[in-house]
Amino acid sequence: MRNPNKYARVEWERRFLLERFPSEAKVTRVRRIVDLYIDGTNLRLRQQTDAAGGAVFKLTQKLPADAAGARQGLITSIYLNRDEFQLLAKLPGSMLRKVRHSVPPFGIDVFEDALTSLVLAEAEFNSAEEAFGLSLPEFIVREVTEDPRFTGGELVRASRQDLEELLAEFQIRVRGGISEDGLAVR
Repeated sequence: MRNPNKYARVEWERRFLLERFPSEAKVTRVRRIVDLYIDGTNLRLRQQTDAAGGAVFKLTQKLPADAAGARQGLITSIYLNRDEFQLLAKLPGSMLRKVRHSVPPFGIDVFEDALTSLVLAEAEFNSAEEAFGLSLPEFIVREVTEDPRFTGGELVRASRQDLEELLAEFQIRVRGGISEDGLAVR
């Protein structure tokens, strides 16, 4: 019998809620990310642009795991050229915009639009052992790895009011807008 997921890999990831972007963070790279979650699918179309203006385009399928913990499921990504991306970007879906700051071993995402004030850190791993060996810095408010409300597929549907209610559960106040450098403003 053929394995329908033979091109997928296991995604090991932990996610964390932050109150704000940590001022002491040593940022090694910044990328603007725009994701299109394609309606009725497990597919995400991503445009990732770095500070120099270079763009990377990807089509990703994420199949959630039935397990708890850092194992998020199966992930398959295909790199696209600009023309392929533009063709697929015409599909119906919902957009999610964020700025990702690489602060090894974390990617810290500062969300935009209705999700302004949401700051999440995520770390990816090659195994469960690696995932559970992670030392947590003081800027972490709460681990939200197992809370599906903090996945991109759920966040893309969240309204401003949804965000306010969600963050209130963690005693985080929703702030104003976004500064020019992509950081949330109080």
